[in-house]
Amino acid sequence: MATIYHVARRSGVSTATVSRVMKGGTGFSAATRERVLAAAGELAWVPSGSARGLASRRTGIVGLIFPDLDNTDEPGQDSPLYFDQIIRGAERAATAMGDAVLIAGSRCATGRDLVFSVASKVDGLVVLAGSLSKRDLDQIGRSVPVVLLADRAAHRGMDGVAADNRGGARAITSHLIVGHGYRELAFVGGVQRAPDSMERFAGFRDALKEAGLSIPEAPAALGGFTESGGELAMHEILRAPRPPEAVVFANDQMAIGALSTLRRARIPVPAQMAIAGFDDIAAARHVRPALTTVRQPMRDLGEQAVRLLFERVAEPDGARRAVLLSTEVVLRRSCGCGARVRAGATS
Repeated sequence: MATIYHVARRSGVSTATVSRVMKGGTGFSAATRERVLAAAGELAWVPSGSARGLASRRTGIVGLIFPDLDNTDEPGQDSPLYFDQIIRGAERAATAMGDAVLIAGSRCATGRDLVFSVASKVDGLVVLAGSLSKRDLDQIGRSVPVVLLADRAAHRGMDGVAADNRGGARAITSHLIVGHGYRELAFVGGVQRAPDSMERFAGFRDALKEAGLSIPEAPAALGGFTESGGELAMHEILRAPRPPEAVVFANDQMAIGALSTLRRARIPVPAQMAIAGFDDIAAARHVRPALTTVRQPMRDLGEQAVRLLFERVAEPDGARRAVLLSTEVVLRRSCGCGARVRAGATS
């Protein structure tokens, strides 16, 4: 089987020149290009990913690191639907550049070793917030470019992409207060210390402060970003001496689980309790009542993160960037609105 070395020897050039020719690069004459292509054709050689990367020292692979890739619906596990949308966006951006995506979870028994192994095989990493410790991020960041996903907090100058979680949560909470007159509201978070959940709770608190309402120090419950977790969280809320008039959930899956609990308890939504979520997953449109929520661009998060990573690979010393994507309130029946209405975007 022919290799890049055979092509280089037959055409009388270096392997790096062969790689540049096959990638459509520059730095060689037209005659050299024709000679290399002719040699490759005669030898029936097709460049491998590693051969294509010789000139640029690139592998043609980007890595995605998540906290967990477990598809079970146990409380405390992050949402696989959220991961899926991010992966789809990342793959779209990588495919457009001719690259592949290597995906790894960091919470299994050998998770840390797996992440460091992936880092040695890729051109850079997109790391979802909470996947790695700051120490590990620092160590990996010294060897490959890293883009942080879903975390607005800058980490030692790393690039980052996030949705406007705080603005979206503030907007949906303000709608419940101003648009419907709810005065007793509760917030259900996802996983403790998860950046997305913390930002959304901060936006919830912002809206309460603007309205002059009492501001809680912590979420009323945590639901682990899953439907079953949302069911349990709603059970906890219903045990309170005075349940709230409206509940804002840190994602749609928990809100959908809560609707199941309320249905079994024969508590009408929104007549007795209004519900709102975050994400705008497909199921939010189909549950009954249809779920009022905040649409965040999940696929765009993955796509923008990979694009930013490519920019960093091309310009290692360029200024660090933080990209904030807008969110949009989508009003449906679960909050008391009579029909689906878009309430405008946040920035």
